Amino acid sequence: MLPVETLSRLLRPAGGGVHLVSTGKAEQLALQRALYGASDETEVAARWRADLARAASARAVLLGIPSDAGGGFQRGANLAPAALRARLVEAHGPRLSAAREAGLVDLGDVFVVPQLLHDEMLSPAQREATAAALYPGLPAAERAALPVSPLSIARRALELVLAVNPQARVIALGGDHSTAWPVVEALAAVRPGLAIVQVDAHTDLLPERLGVRYCFGTWSFHASRLVGPARLVQVGIRASGHDRSYWERTEGVRQLWAEEVRADPVAALEAIVAQLRGAGARSVYFSNDIDGTDAAHADATGTPEPGGLEPNFVTALVRRLATDVGLAGGDIMEVAPLVARSTGGGPRTVALAAGYLMETIEASLGGR
Repeated sequence: MLPVETLSRLLRPAGGGVHLVSTGKAEQLALQRALYGASDETEVAARWRADLARAASARAVLLGIPSDAGGGFQRGANLAPAALRARLVEAHGPRLSAAREAGLVDLGDVFVVPQLLHDEMLSPAQREATAAALYPGLPAAERAALPVSPLSIARRALELVLAVNPQARVIALGGDHSTAWPVVEALAAVRPGLAIVQVDAHTDLLPERLGVRYCFGTWSFHASRLVGPARLVQVGIRASGHDRSYWERTEGVRQLWAEEVRADPVAALEAIVAQLRGAGARSVYFSNDIDGTDAAHADATGTPEPGGLEPNFVTALVRRLATDVGLAGGDIMEVAPLVARSTGGGPRTVALAAGYLMETIEASLGGR
């Protein structure tokens, strides 16, 4: 049986993962009322708990992880899950309703303490203090057993769902790219033969960054160790201190740099599928960093890069993965709605990312 009570402690209704007290609180509640078709907070909570109960039989689950504590140059990706949910309702309402009818269940959001990242980075005193704040009313022993940092909470929540529903696809809304790590961890535990296709301008293949094991620049390194380097395919790389041969030689991953993809998109699709088949992939997690797309289309992100992928290619890729290999889920990462370099860059980036998200949801539900 799915432990709904535990999930309800770890998570919050969709749109509620960012802690707000005054500024922004009214907008947050308005979004939640729209998402749940509810009149007040009590009704929002009731409908959310009903969704949690349905996760045991869901074909796919959606989880927001509004954390950018693992980011780098510019932050702001913590606001992406709320912005993406709002855009989904506004621009893709009928498609989202159809996805729900087909078995999509929204788990809501990880509730984020913005100064934290992963529980292994905390002192015992800090962990105890944060647990007391997050889980008031619980005995100390029960609090001590619950995670408090966003990456750790996401991992635990997905473990609970996948323990009773291991075939559920997982769709994640980041957050900086570190928030893909707990999703991959949870899926790899129940999906033998899991592979990862990562759309990104950067490799994220550092073992650690400034002494931090899990962050936006390291998650792919640890993910490749988990699924096997040959089952990590990186697409759209173009900002790196080393060339492609270095990464493929030292890390064993397969890379298709942006220049190669842009020169022959059809051949790139064939090469990606061939690599996955050759590596024995049985399903794919599609991790989509928005900066993999050319900055002309998506500049509201922490590290936009020119010379990237065209949106049509990214859409074709997720569809092809669904039909030829099968999706275990996917995500959209590193969207920072208020960090834009051009007029209208924020709304334009959110609109594109929401379109990618809808495609990933539909491909996960309709593929192999």
